[in-house]
Amino acid sequence: MKTKGIRTNKINIVTLGCSKNLVDSEVLFTQLKGNGMDVTHEAKKDDANIVVINTCGFIDNAKEESINTILRYVDAKEAGIVDKVYVTGCLSHRYKDELEVEMPTVDAWFGTNELPRMLKTLRADYKHELVGERLLTTPAHYAYLKIAEGCDRPCSFCAIPLMRGGHVSRPIDELLTEARSLARRGTKELILIAQDLTYYGLDLYKKRNLADLINQLADVEGIDWIRLQYAYPSGFPLEVLDVMRDRPNVCNYLDMPLQTGSTELLKLMRRGITREKTEALIETIRAKVPDIALRTTLIVGHPGETNAMFEETYDFVERMRFDRMGVFTYSHEENTHSFSMPDDIPADIKQERADELMELQQGISQELNQKKVGHTYKVLFDRKEGGYFIGRTEADSPEVDNEVLVPANQYVRQGDFANVRINRAEEFDLYGEVVS
Repeated sequence: MKTKGIRTNKINIVTLGCSKNLVDSEVLFTQLKGNGMDVTHEAKKDDANIVVINTCGFIDNAKEESINTILRYVDAKEAGIVDKVYVTGCLSHRYKDELEVEMPTVDAWFGTNELPRMLKTLRADYKHELVGERLLTTPAHYAYLKIAEGCDRPCSFCAIPLMRGGHVSRPIDELLTEARSLARRGTKELILIAQDLTYYGLDLYKKRNLADLINQLADVEGIDWIRLQYAYPSGFPLEVLDVMRDRPNVCNYLDMPLQTGSTELLKLMRRGITREKTEALIETIRAKVPDIALRTTLIVGHPGETNAMFEETYDFVERMRFDRMGVFTYSHEENTHSFSMPDDIPADIKQERADELMELQQGISQELNQKKVGHTYKVLFDRKEGGYFIGRTEADSPEVDNEVLVPANQYVRQGDFANVRINRAEEFDLYGEVVS
């Protein structure tokens, strides 16, 4: 029989899913630390007796990962390794009632907007003076800045509004306070995130105010790069491109999920735009910011997607020549508009279509990267791994985009900027030498 002595509480926060979840975990981490608690994030040792799992519930694979992680810690609790297991985040918000029945040994479930209740359960006070302060779980030189929560878009396939609610912008003053605090502690790159960046400000300022926000963030001393992720194409505020072109510390980079190249399927997806308007927008973006790096994501296998529609998407990718691209297979999500349609495309066909698009993109990426050989780029170094220092150009976001590798015998450190001359290119990696 296993007996346990009295032990001091130690909390481990486990984060699953996207960068928006990571920011939520960092806010929780900051609040708990502010209460004097012993707390870690993604601890390598299983020495915490309290575990908080911040889950993702976006698509099937993410839900499966979340469930498996919860089960792992439930088993650890039953084995006496941990005392308490708490679950928060999107999966918990969306399926709380069902999960409480299926996993009764989880100590408490919290939604995405229940931080004060979670802190109370953990015997911590919500400290208002810490609003805008963040202890980072990323390397200190870059940080995600979440400028809004939720989404008002009616996309047929997306469950985010069910888990995160409607769009709520954060005030500019609050975001500037957070950015200055991050800069004082060594952050050089701000990655602006939201479910929809381009909607920013409509609720607070009665206009799309993203350009003004970026302009003011660009004035924050110490911030060398500002990067935009998750821009929606319909209603895109073109004045953002002027700021991007005119402000040297705003990266010539835009992540804009487009989902498909078929107008008919865009209508089924309720995206509020056509292929023709999308292509015109891309043409405008590239005309205003000629050296911009465009990243997109696509969905294949949405209900009603015919072979002809897929061929339109293939042609769209071939013609647009995106710098970066990812592809998801459609996931049939309860209570979304698409859920009322039959999930009529077999899984193997979905995967074949995804593979075809990624093979096409691989060739495009190879060609675009080859053109960089012999040129010199400003690189921000993220880490050392094996025999290389690994960094990124302004055309690359952490974890999802290309990387630049230089030999480890060159003098750079994590968080350093250096100019790198590229001497070799592969599909998704560049190799070079530091020149200054």
